[in-house]
Amino acid sequence: MKPSPDEIDLHGMTVEDALLLVDAFLNKSARARRHRVWVIHGKGTGILRSEVRSYLKGHRLVMHCSPAEGSRGGDGCTQVDLND
Repeated sequence: MKPSPDEIDLHGMTVEDALLLVDAFLNKSARARRHRVWVIHGKGTGILRSEVRSYLKGHRLVMHCSPAEGSRGGDGCTQVDLND
């Protein structure tokens, strides 16, 4: 199944690789004028989730981020609202 352009899946990645991809994804999403995107990181041990959310909270393009709704993966996914 082809991933949706409004989400990125980081399963199996190292934190370093994941954060590089998240940055590129956010920049691409902002250029496409998306207002909301989702970062799928899985639940696992929680390290990737924690590092990704910390990174998002300090990112210049991010207005707000929070755990996704249950139908979008709950705590295994982060909903990101981008600045206008």
